[in-house]
This record gives sequence, structure tokens and C-alpha cells, in this order.
Amino acid sequence: MAIRIGRRQFITALGGGAVTWPLAARAQQSDKLRLIGVLMPTAADDPLSKARYTAFVQGLQELGWVDGRNVQIDVRWTGGSAEHARPLAAELVALAPDVIMTAGAAHVAAIQQASRTVPIVFLAVTDPVGGGLVASMAHPGGNATGFILAEFGTSTKWLDLLKQLSPQITRAAVVLDPSNPTGTGQFGSIQSVASSVGVVLTPVDVRNAGELERGVAEFARTPNGGLIVPANPLATGQRDLIVALSAQHRLPAIYSNRSFVESGGLMSYGPDTIDQFRRAAGYVDRILKGEKPADLPVQAPTKYELVINLKTAKALGLTVPQTLLVAADEVIE
Repeated sequence: MAIRIGRRQFITALGGGAVTWPLAARAQQSDKLRLIGVLMPTAADDPLSKARYTAFVQGLQELGWVDGRNVQIDVRWTGGSAEHARPLAAELVALAPDVIMTAGAAHVAAIQQASRTVPIVFLAVTDPVGGGLVASMAHPGGNATGFILAEFGTSTKWLDLLKQLSPQITRAAVVLDPSNPTGTGQFGSIQSVASSVGVVLTPVDVRNAGELERGVAEFARTPNGGLIVPANPLATGQRDLIVALSAQHRLPAIYSNRSFVESGGLMSYGPDTIDQFRRAAGYVDRILKGEKPADLPVQAPTKYELVINLKTAKALGLTVPQTLLVAADEVIE
């Protein structure tokens, strides 16, 4: 479900941890406030998304931008739906913001459909050039720039790590959002190395819970299978279901971010997305001070993390190799 939520409501939902400015004071300062739109690709009650948003706001505060004092932040939550993203993006554009921060290729595209001039800072996009969001990584050239989620080479790392932890795997289901063109590139990248390690890939769509359950159940009927879950908003929205299905069908799985492992998943490898949201505040700051997205290069992640859940490994009858334990940034016991 799409959720429309403003700055004051979000602060209340978080427990009132920030200063709430009276409406009268807000009106008196309206000519001084800069406006930041935020289009979040998940549900407002998702813990990981709350942490990401909080990191973004804290990053702004560290740069001198305080919500309600010299900037106003208006937030929309799409629940992971590209269909909901379009009207909510149009709402934000209609507010004439100084800049919009968002995550995911589909959400960037939704904003660009509404405006080719409003500045956009994006995160969690794997192939912004191939997706037509920017002209090039070094010189975006349009109204958008930001931070890629990962390079396609990361996709091959998922398969390598999964084979290290579960060498008997000969088949892997890749959970994809069929509406997200980035998924095709990720699947192709994994496919390019799958045969060399003796693995056959099967795409599984994540459009809705029923489709996901049927796809995983069908895949799991044949032994020696594993699961690869690249980053996409729909998969994040179905995080608990995916983790439960991997446990139910005893499928060793690797995920793109640690929130799956914290929810009981086996292993994750990917960028520190909370750190990326904090870094995004830096680009918003530069745009508010007059720089153009066209001139700000798209940046790659600077920090990747490997997280392993030993309890889940034990439940699946897997012994984690010492090489992986040493390489892991965190081991959950």
C-alpha cells in the first residue's frame, strides 16, 4: 500500500525524537525553508527503511540542514510498488522541491516521467546508464545523479559465496522483479559464470506473495538447490516470506543486504546501504548550494559487508568454512 506521510507525521511515528516546530513558527519561516522531497521505495513501517531514512536525515543535520528550521522534508512511501510510485512522484514534483531523494530505478524513472528538471539524488540503482536514467557515470548530464547499489560483478560474488558455503548446490533460483530491468542484467551477470561452477539458474518472479510461494515450491522439488536474492524493493517487502520459504524448503540462500540475515536468513553480501543514505545527504547538500546533478558523478559503493547467520547454517546442516568466518564482517550466532 502506498503511504503519504509528511515530515511531522514521520517524526511522530519514530517516537518524537526530533524537535516539532509549531505551525505558526513554520509559517513565519516558510520563505527561508528549502524543500526536499523523499520518495521511499518500501513501507513506512519497515525497520530497515526507517534506519536508512534516519541516516539520511542525520547526514543532513551534520551538514547544517535541520528539518523545520532551514529545510522542509516531505516523504512518500510507495510500499515497493512501481504503480504507486508514479502518482506519488507526481505529488512531490507538484510541490516544486529543490531536490528529490529516492531509491530504486523504477522510482527514479517515475520522477523523471513527471519532470526532467527537478534535481534527483538516487540510491539502490544498479545500472543507471543502461536504464536510461543518466548519460554516463562520470557525467550524468540530466537531472539525476547518485549512488549505484552495486556493480554487476557483485552478482557473480553471490554465486561464488553460496557455492563456498554449500558446495553441493547445482541449481540456483534467482528472485527477480520482472518489472525492474536491472534484474535482467543481474541475472545475465550471474548466468555468465554459472556454468563454469556447475550451476543451472532459474528465475523466480516476486510480483506477489502467491507467485513467489509457488515459484520457490516448484523449484525446491528437485534437490541440490539454492536461492539468490538480488536487491529490489519487492523482495525487500517480502523479506520475511522469502526467509521463511528458504527455511521451509531447506534452501541455502544469499541475499543482497544484511536485513535478511538479521531476520533469520543464511548469508548476505552487499554494500552498507545505511551508509549510502548518509552519503546521499552530501549530494543533496551540494545541490541545495547550487551544484547541478548533471555535473556530479554517479558514485559506486565504498563499503561492502559479508554477514553470516551461524544458527541458520546449523539448522540447514551446513558447516561454515573457516575462510568465510574470517572474511565475514559479522557473524550472527
